[in-house]
Amino acid sequence: MKLKRIKGDFTICTVADENEIDLTKEFCFAGKTDEEISLVCMTWDVPERTLRREDGWKAFRIEGELDFSLIGILAEISALLAEAKIGIFVVSTYKTDYVLVKKEQYEKALGTLGGEGYEID
Repeated sequence: MKLKRIKGDFTICTVADENEIDLTKEFCFAGKTDEEISLVCMTWDVPERTLRREDGWKAFRIEGELDFSLIGILAEISALLAEAKIGIFVVSTYKTDYVLVKKEQYEKALGTLGGEGYEID
């Protein structure tokens, strides 16, 4: 399986108003529940007003379109990184999954997965 590095730094934050979110940006993952409006975006694209934010994330995606019948891909990646004591934050889209890792552990995460046969691009 091939993993693609995403260039740049990411931020995970919450905003008070969805109008603060610019959906025209290249990477913009927004989620709204009865309790919060969450946003994952490039650090330079974070809205001016956030309620909470955590900077310092890097990301990679699982390449290719993942069929909904595929089982365990994300579970395997998660388990391998958990075993290496690397925390993750995951965003799933219709097409694939994006895995975010704190900047300080990014290379270790990719090395761990590469050592298990994942192709890193």
